Amino acid sequence: MTNTFRAGIAGATGYTGIELVTWIDRHPQLEIGWITSENSAGKSLADVHAVPWTYPLIPLAEAFARTGDVDVVFLCLPHGESIEAAQRFAASGVRVIDLSADFRLPDPVVYARWYGKTHTAPELLPHFVYGLCEVNRDALRGAQLIANPGCYPTSVNLGLYPLAKAGLLDERVIIDSKSGISGAGRTTKVPYLFVEANENMTPYSVGYRHRHIAEMELVLNGANSHTAHRFTFTPHLLPVNRGILSTMYVSVAPGVTEQQIREIYAATYAGEPFVHVLPAGQFASLRHVTYSNRCAISITPVYPDDANGADYIIVATIDNLVKGASGQAIQCFNIAAGIEETAGLK
Repeated sequence: MTNTFRAGIAGATGYTGIELVTWIDRHPQLEIGWITSENSAGKSLADVHAVPWTYPLIPLAEAFARTGDVDVVFLCLPHGESIEAAQRFAASGVRVIDLSADFRLPDPVVYARWYGKTHTAPELLPHFVYGLCEVNRDALRGAQLIANPGCYPTSVNLGLYPLAKAGLLDERVIIDSKSGISGAGRTTKVPYLFVEANENMTPYSVGYRHRHIAEMELVLNGANSHTAHRFTFTPHLLPVNRGILSTMYVSVAPGVTEQQIREIYAATYAGEPFVHVLPAGQFASLRHVTYSNRCAISITPVYPDDANGADYIIVATIDNLVKGASGQAIQCFNIAAGIEETAGLK
């Protein structure tokens, strides 16, 4: 008999929350138990979004009393607001998958440095598994507490992990990333208004300032203990609804050929259902991945006539709302629950 699981979504009316509802609706073994919204409690989801689902929206306080109705809770709450909710749900024994940044970094000092606040549940941090599925799959099996990775780090870490793991990635890494506006969340801040963002492209948090760098350091510095990489990261706001394109300028050890690099990527991602390393001459684009849980990666030598050149451009693309958020959260759930990893995803 096929097991059916029930999900609670805390913060269901934001972009990641409604994306979760959309993917769970097509999942063969996962269904909605309850969904919450503080601002729209008492309404139905169809009252807030143009969707066919009339799930009632309940306040988070009511959800705390209904943990027995669900097998997993997806937290789609703002950074800093997931901590208490995670504590309450974890104490009840329900599986928790947090889509905020509150449990991604295992060191509370690092969390405070990047997020500007003291972590109020440091005792829980060691119990959360960082949910980059292609890197931490074994640790995710059976995991009760999962921290879903950020969108920018998912693209960068998947794009560079094979080189870092092989010890071929040079110390200096330069990253240029572009994100669709939905990456900023469902907010009315001025930079994300249509007139401000349309027909425009804006960099922000330039250099070594964006908080997602901490996750790049976590994964890529942790992949091989021989090198502590220095990241220069410049994100940009791209006037599209969804998608992330990360262009990474890297150097590898002299004498390593493009063919060898391709073999390393092929071996690292062999059998991975959602990572696609493109053949030579093709370049990863948003159209490879939008509305899917896929990551597309292209590998290009800087100097085409130098077969042993040390400089390469790696491009990785994902849908920030799917592989960068809700799709990856479902992939994490599938692995943790011991069901088909691709269930409900494409």
